[in-house]
Amino acid sequence: MFTLVRSRVRTAALALSAVAALAFGATAPAGAAAPAPALAKQGPTSVAYVEVNNNSMLNVGRYTLANGGGNVFDVAVIFAANINYDTGTKTAKLYFNENVQRVLDNAATQIRPLQQKGIKVVLSVLGNHQGAGFANFPSQQAASAFAKQLSDAVTKYGLDGIDFDDEYAEYGNNGTGQPNSSSFVHLVTALRANMPGKIISLYNIGPAASRLSYGGVDVSSKFDYAWNPYYGSWQVPGIALPKSKLSPAAVEIGRTSQSTSAGLARRTVSEGYGVYLTYNLDGTDRSAAVSAFTRELYGSAAVYTP
Repeated sequence: MFTLVRSRVRTAALALSAVAALAFGATAPAGAAAPAPALAKQGPTSVAYVEVNNNSMLNVGRYTLANGGGNVFDVAVIFAANINYDTGTKTAKLYFNENVQRVLDNAATQIRPLQQKGIKVVLSVLGNHQGAGFANFPSQQAASAFAKQLSDAVTKYGLDGIDFDDEYAEYGNNGTGQPNSSSFVHLVTALRANMPGKIISLYNIGPAASRLSYGGVDVSSKFDYAWNPYYGSWQVPGIALPKSKLSPAAVEIGRTSQSTSAGLARRTVSEGYGVYLTYNLDGTDRSAAVSAFTRELYGSAAVYTP
C-alpha cells in the first residue's frame, strides 16, 4: 500500500556520488536582502523533500495557493548530504556529492530565491553505507565534532537547519561500532547548542530515532519537527512533541494517489496535526497532485508557475 522510505533507485546515485508556524527562521547572510514575509496562510506546515541528484530546489517555490497566493510549501529539504567515515582518522565526515555541492555553492540562485519567498531551506543528512551514523559515535567529543560540522555548514551556506535521516549507515562497516544509547543524544544536544535559532527535524526512522534519551537527558524537545517516513501511509512519529510539530501523513508526489493524499490531508486537519510531509517534488507540473492535499489543508487549489 505504501512506498517504503525512499525509492531504492536513488541508492546507487548516492553511492556513486559518494517544520505550527515556522518560528525558527534563518537570518539572511551578509549582503543578502532580508526575506520578504510570506503571504498569510492558515493551516499545517507543508514540507517538500527534493532529490537534488535529479531535480531543482527552485521547484518548491513554483507552487502557490489559488486563494490568497501564499506558498504551498513552507519548508524545502535538500536531499541529501551524507555522513561518511574517514578510515584514516576514524571519524565521521559531512560529505556533499557533486549535486548537493552545486546547490550549496550556488546558494544565491538555488536557495536564496526560496528564502526570499519565506520558505525555509533545510539540509537533510543521510548515511552512506560506510558505517558512520548518528547512533554510533564512540564518545561525546566525537558527536560534538560532527555537530560542529553540521552547524558550520548551516552558517556557511545560509541554511535554515538540519534534518536527520538515519538510513543506509550500515553500522559496523569499516570497523565502526553498533548503535549505542548516548550517541544521538550527544549529537542533538550539541547541535541545538550550536544553532539555537535553527530548525532540527527528524525523519523518524533508524536506530537514532529510537534513542532519544540517555543519562536523564531526553532530546525530544530539541526537535522542531518529526515526520512519518513511510509514503502513502499514516503513522504518528514516536517522539514527545506536540501535534503541531508532527506529520503522521507522508506522501510521494507522483506516486501516492491523489485520493490517498487528500485523505491523509483531511485526517491531518481533523486530528489536529500541524505538519504535512511530501517527498520527491520534481520539475513536472504537479499542480493536480498538489491540489489534492492543499484543498484539504488550506481550502484552495494549488497553482504551478514555471
